[in-house]
Amino acid sequence: MMASTDIFITGIGVVCPIGVGNEAFWNALLQGRSGVTRLPGVDGAGLPPVLGAQVPGFEPARWVRPRKALKVMSRDIQLAFVAAELACQQAGVGPGKVDPDRFGIVFGADMMPCELEELAPAYRQCMVNGHFDFGRWGTHALEEMFPLWMLKYLPNMPACHIGIAQDARGPNNTIVLGEVSSLAAMAEAARVLQRGAADIMIAGGAGCRIHPIVWSRRSAYYPAEWDGPPEKASRPFDKARCGQVFGEGAAAFVLERADHAHARGARPLAKLLGFASTFEPCPQGRLPTGQAIRRAIVETLRQAGMSPTEVGHVNAHGLSTRHDDRIEAQAIAAVLPDVPVTAPKSFFGNLAAGTGAVEAAASVLAIQSGFIPPTLNYEEPDPECPINVVAGKPAPLQKPTALCLNHTHFGQAMALLLAHPDF
Repeated sequence: MMASTDIFITGIGVVCPIGVGNEAFWNALLQGRSGVTRLPGVDGAGLPPVLGAQVPGFEPARWVRPRKALKVMSRDIQLAFVAAELACQQAGVGPGKVDPDRFGIVFGADMMPCELEELAPAYRQCMVNGHFDFGRWGTHALEEMFPLWMLKYLPNMPACHIGIAQDARGPNNTIVLGEVSSLAAMAEAARVLQRGAADIMIAGGAGCRIHPIVWSRRSAYYPAEWDGPPEKASRPFDKARCGQVFGEGAAAFVLERADHAHARGARPLAKLLGFASTFEPCPQGRLPTGQAIRRAIVETLRQAGMSPTEVGHVNAHGLSTRHDDRIEAQAIAAVLPDVPVTAPKSFFGNLAAGTGAVEAAASVLAIQSGFIPPTLNYEEPDPECPINVVAGKPAPLQKPTALCLNHTHFGQAMALLLAHPDF
């Protein structure tokens, strides 16, 4: 029986390297089409060759309103805005359609580095005899900067722009927690609804890791050392995996309480059953051991009142690094042995704060269709990753539920449990 406090997903919007919109995204997953390529404009620039996944043919001007807002939108903000617009269109919400004072937003965001073309003139103003003079920044450099340039790169701006466009005047918040940001945003949006502070929320995340500042810090991100075809580079849980691939993307969800969705005649796409946020301290650069991942799985199942045998599939973080995949696989195997596992990063890489939302969208669509999308490039099982990876082709979803996982190198872990609305 449906409870009034149940939290439903009634809209999904996806903007990622394998598709803009749910249909294009889902078809690419089922057909095994990778979005990873060799990034243009990098080879020959004095940097090592970089593989990555861009959103092809992305035209934010088709969606952003007012159009002049594009002047103060970085790539991350544009991706987030379009994802939220698509989600609201599917859910049938927006200006004049719901009570604006009971309509809020929680969005995950990442570091938004400034575009080099904007910084270059200011930087040149500070060069004296071939050396950078910091003392000239305030007196000479700033006059070269667009007066509102900082508004393009503040992490709270995706939620703000979405709120303005959708006339959402309720709670508005931003979560910046690396790769767990968007699952954490979905959990916080659910809490807002459960405590009665809003009737309907937009939640999700956006991120863009294909930027020269990220490339310059390659050693901090464990990038793939791969010389083969780009589409083969991201290899979660495969024995030959050799590091992560960078990407960009965003996804957004419309969440609402069951009673509100029912009252306005909305069609639920999935139900949020539970979630957990955990942490494993990692002092002095020590890498996580997976304890937080395991505790997040256990606590999410406890909160949902479900047994491990009721989980239809795991949507893994699947970063494709030696260490991360090993600790995640062993945490999954300890709590959810034999449960099918899929790793969408094999299609589009690490989308930073957007990664969990885009991956969760894949699981909602899997619940709707009854099929688990495959993991690309899983060719040789790794004995250190003893899990049941779905590979080669989609697999039937035996139980209409999904456990989504994300974690960071700093010890945060997040799990979120989704189910068919009739579950």
